[in-house]
Amino acid sequence: PDSFFSRYIFIDRDPSLFTPILNFLRTKELFPRSINVHLLMHEAEFYGITPLVRKLQLCDELDRSSCGNVLFNGYLPPPGRQIYSRFDFTSRAGKGILSKGGFTFPHTCHFLPSDTAQLADPGMVRIICGHHNWIAVAYAQFVVCYRVKESTGWQQVFTSPRLDWVIDRVALNAKVMGGSLGDNDKMVAVASGTEIILWTICPDGNGNEIGVFSLNVPVEALFFVANQLIATSHTGKVGVWNAVTKHWQNQDVVPINSYDTAGSFLILGCNNGSIYYIDVQKFPLRMKDNDLLVTELYRDPTEDAITALSVYLTPKTSDSGNWIEIAYGTSSGTVRVIVQHPETVGSGPQLFQTFSVHRSPVTKIMLSEKHLISVCADNNHVRTWTVTRFRGMISTQPGSTPLTSFKILSLEDIDGHGGCAAGTEIGPYGERDDQQVFIQRVVPDTDKLYVRLSSNGKRVCEVRSVDGTSITSFMVHECEGSSRIGSRPRRYLFSGHANGSIQMWDLTTAMEIAGKVDIRALGGPTEEELLELLDQCDLALTRTPDMSPAASFTHSSSTPRASTSRYTSHHWHLRKSRCFQSTVFLLFSTASRTVSEALIDSFLEALAQA
Repeated sequence: PDSFFSRYIFIDRDPSLFTPILNFLRTKELFPRSINVHLLMHEAEFYGITPLVRKLQLCDELDRSSCGNVLFNGYLPPPGRQIYSRFDFTSRAGKGILSKGGFTFPHTCHFLPSDTAQLADPGMVRIICGHHNWIAVAYAQFVVCYRVKESTGWQQVFTSPRLDWVIDRVALNAKVMGGSLGDNDKMVAVASGTEIILWTICPDGNGNEIGVFSLNVPVEALFFVANQLIATSHTGKVGVWNAVTKHWQNQDVVPINSYDTAGSFLILGCNNGSIYYIDVQKFPLRMKDNDLLVTELYRDPTEDAITALSVYLTPKTSDSGNWIEIAYGTSSGTVRVIVQHPETVGSGPQLFQTFSVHRSPVTKIMLSEKHLISVCADNNHVRTWTVTRFRGMISTQPGSTPLTSFKILSLEDIDGHGGCAAGTEIGPYGERDDQQVFIQRVVPDTDKLYVRLSSNGKRVCEVRSVDGTSITSFMVHECEGSSRIGSRPRRYLFSGHANGSIQMWDLTTAMEIAGKVDIRALGGPTEEELLELLDQCDLALTRTPDMSPAASFTHSSSTPRASTSRYTSHHWHLRKSRCFQSTVFLLFSTASRTVSEALIDSFLEALAQA
């Protein structure tokens, strides 16, 4: 009497799914055959047949556990909300020890997000970064550092004071070699807007603020090169903090589109088609004006903007001498490889290979020991080549040969609920002498990630949140878990979640399992998996977002042909009106590239009200 059938006669539902439901009502037995359990459960919930729903839930949970699967390696709960101090970064000058009354015991101090900040989800993990056996986890307004030891596992060792602005970037240096900071000190830095704060973390966990610096323009990349902290902006600004002189210096350069590091060198790809380098370890200054010494290394033949960079240094064991290889991508979609031979050091790098396989700007590129991998702005379209080497050096016999083509589809969240762009980079991750992987998060509001080989796109594994919470950030990092002689670092996938937790997954085991059996032909999500993921969201037709990868970032001015879809949870539900949907499609199909975003927004708002 309390079921659907006591109220209706006509049933406008899928008859194929109704067959097992009807059999269950007749016999109380369940024969789902090849029908999807999730779809059948959805139908049973619609009809209000509670006994069937419970049985299907048990079937669905057979292979799922709150302890995860064999790849699950650990869980760091969300930081607590106990407030020991409110430290105002806008009302003090200079640097100082965070001591008693403030942060004598940083590992037990946590901070509520600022009540002045309007944040959709302040408790979610925004960014994770790693260095050696440490990770730094950035939340909206504070950063937490963890360290792992073989005997004790992961331990929280530092929590920053609460900031009055939202963190956009984070950088970690867990192995400061020598210098005035001492051998055991670690450094962590965060950036928001134009401002950067740098701390050193002492062995006892105390935080010593080194300083607050300004790049004067929004910081778009923050990282360490050896002991030096580097900040860059696409507007043409580079900021360097030198560990020896304790001096921060801003330098104007040509507008920057990409960067990479090699040893103590910072390599910059700029929009004028040139590649420049700065030796930040020597911190060279020109005597006439005290500026950083910025040297042009190479200029692209067509002077297209250098939108992605990857530098490969031959192993130290190689007897090849001074040999450097650089792969780069341009705003026109061209991929080039340049090399510097030991015998031609004075004449600079020479053009080695050119590939014109992308029709959209190249956003990421990776040159490793065995592969060349490029990604363009067309929904993360990937092209890969095999690289032939002779005595460690790239060779033309038989040369780089095409390997495969695939996509790492990843929809963005226009509302900002899916996390920070800097915390959801697809990769590729891994050492350049090993197999590298892409991490694919198809939609923002999902608890599932796909791990795929960067060389061929094949799926290594998939991981799902053990507590069902959405994944808002992720990162792959190798940790030296054992101090025993001969032990190798293990590779882990760290996922940050909407509830503030960190979950860890053993990718070394995943790669070993995949190596013992033939990897399935599956790459990313199948059509069925994709449709299941898309059930949770609406898709909106919008203009292409700016691409800003961690190690290579392009901008809207150099992405004329890029195309993608973005995700929205409640803005402009296009499916509600055929007229509205057609009008919006027509708008974005015919609008000039120069139409401003404000004009488009105004037009959409008028349509929504109408």
